[in-house]
Amino acid sequence: KSLKFHSIIDTMKLLLTLFSCLSVATAFSPMLCTGVAPFTSSTTAKTTALGLSAATDAATDEVKVGDAIPNVEMKELVTGAEGGPTSIQLSELIAGKKVAIFGVPGAFTPGCSKSHLPSFMDAQEELKAKGVDLTICVATNDPFVMEAWGRTSGGSDAGIRFLSDAAGDLTKELGLVMDTPVGMRTKRFSLIAEDGVVTHYFNAEEEVSNTWAPSVLEAL
Repeated sequence: KSLKFHSIIDTMKLLLTLFSCLSVATAFSPMLCTGVAPFTSSTTAKTTALGLSAATDAATDEVKVGDAIPNVEMKELVTGAEGGPTSIQLSELIAGKKVAIFGVPGAFTPGCSKSHLPSFMDAQEELKAKGVDLTICVATNDPFVMEAWGRTSGGSDAGIRFLSDAAGDLTKELGLVMDTPVGMRTKRFSLIAEDGVVTHYFNAEEEVSNTWAPSVLEAL
């Protein structure tokens, strides 16, 4: 009995030691140092979900014909240019012009690279014949990625401007935010604007191909 009693005491001491070590380790955990909780309670998860739901409900309505293109700052990196990316005020760029703007979820992604972008590359002459002065491609990728995509795809050589909406300002103002596991992306769209006002708008709710250049040309 004495041996069993001592064994129980030793076990309790061991457990207390382990608990103390765990407490010290938790106190100096990198997650706590960075302000990140090591775990999330169900209550916190529910609160977060409600917060996201409220944010979604308060989101900007999707752009429509008659809306003004928002005055946001974009970034552009021109191939071969010195000094890095430059800031572009979108409203200034399109002022007094008839422009085609199309947005994609991501540069170099399959659907965007195989269909959406090439459709506008192939349609440049026809778009110009319809009075379109400038075609702009936008995505939330950074300006270095957008430059590389424009250069390697041949889109830049075709005359398309590749603008980075890395901060998501244009995407949010147009009501086209798409939340993904890799961050905010732009819902696929195309539009025509004249002197900063949307005259034609195309989204991918029914068919992705509705946003491609042939659909745009058919409507002009």
